[in-house]
Amino acid sequence: MEPELLELEEMLKLPSRRRIDEVRIAAILPAYNEEEGIAASIESILSQTRPPDALFVIVNNSTDDSFSIAREYNGTHQLRYRDQVFTCVVSAIDMGVNPDKKVGALNFGWALAEDYDYLLGVDGDTTLDPRCVEHLAEEMVDDSRIGGISAIYGFDQSAAKGAVQSFLVRSQRFQFAGFNMDNLLRSRNMAVLGGQCSLLSVAAMRRTMHDNHQNAPWVTDSEIEDSLLSLQLRSAGYRTKISASARADVGPMTTVRALDAQQVKWNAGGVELILAQPLHPNLRLRWRENLAMLANLGTRGLFGMLAAAALSIHAFEFAWWWSLPPVVAVLVNLRLARSIKVHTWRDIAYALLLIPGETYMVMRGLHFLKAWAQVLGKQEHDNWAAQARAESGGAMSTRWILPFVGVVATLAALAYGWAHLNVSLQSGILAVGWVALAVLTIVQTLTMVKKLLRNQRGFRV
Repeated sequence: MEPELLELEEMLKLPSRRRIDEVRIAAILPAYNEEEGIAASIESILSQTRPPDALFVIVNNSTDDSFSIAREYNGTHQLRYRDQVFTCVVSAIDMGVNPDKKVGALNFGWALAEDYDYLLGVDGDTTLDPRCVEHLAEEMVDDSRIGGISAIYGFDQSAAKGAVQSFLVRSQRFQFAGFNMDNLLRSRNMAVLGGQCSLLSVAAMRRTMHDNHQNAPWVTDSEIEDSLLSLQLRSAGYRTKISASARADVGPMTTVRALDAQQVKWNAGGVELILAQPLHPNLRLRWRENLAMLANLGTRGLFGMLAAAALSIHAFEFAWWWSLPPVVAVLVNLRLARSIKVHTWRDIAYALLLIPGETYMVMRGLHFLKAWAQVLGKQEHDNWAAQARAESGGAMSTRWILPFVGVVATLAALAYGWAHLNVSLQSGILAVGWVALAVLTIVQTLTMVKKLLRNQRGFRV
């Protein structure tokens, strides 16, 4: 055969598929006061059917025994799965005081792991399903276009103690289940790779660093470092995905204060991101999420005000069709509950009762408004510190008082103004208000019907 033909044949030959045991994976586990869950998290990583080749536990700013516990795992671990033997070297490092918090720990871990092929980021309160890394790595190896892939996140409901914790954990379970299902049905494309358990391509991360003139993958001027990195990966032409099979249980917020701090941090970071690049195509989903939350709050707030106003002049009449949106909402929640891989009768009851879900939605709405007020008001606020303080039971900030007083004052002013209007003007306002509410409710109900009837293609969350 001619040399030119041999060369052409060699060029056209498909590259051989790499096996997941041929790539090198490093795991980074940043830990801040994680003494309660860090051992379980490390054990779950060492129990993988395809464990990482190295695990770097980066303890930072901790005042508990996180480092002492992690240090017990230091050294080389020989791990066997079926006929294969894997080696994982565990290194626990205490950074001490780290002003950059989790971002600083991640970047410290990056400096140790940048010579590997893939980097697995795991939070210190996350436990992985035994085949989690195997499934993540298989998808990454099969498709070089993927820059990062997240596991399906769930919550261990048995960790909840008491009625309040049970409500909060189950509510977060439903929140994440809905988030997971939406992403799975978008061709498994994710706008945000969650930092709780994601596998990232080191080559893709180097590309984002080069494109954005960064010295490290994660930046310190964003409170949602995983969202910004995901955006940069997509801007560099890589795909960010959610796995169809890899699973991990993440640490829930078990107090109202901790949940508020976490959700405000997430929302504020997201708001800053979309306001900084409002027309970025990869942020359209963020805009839709914010507009949907605004619509949810709007319908409930408007209904409450219109009903109160109508009752005040004895003009309130119940219409039977008002019950349709709640019925559709219950059916959507019931379908979501049944799509949870390990659901119980309590999940079904949560969906059917409606009130728990509505209560949590209102709570999320308050977090949403608080975050927007914080960003638009240009308040200097360390949401990382606020979340850490809330989770540890530290002193409560008094910042929440001003928004609360503002809402109460606004409602009082509206009530005072309403009481001093003449009856004909009151009737006119009610007529316009009910029509506006009806239009908004119909749009929302049709959106829920679409979600209820969509083909879930067998996905389980």
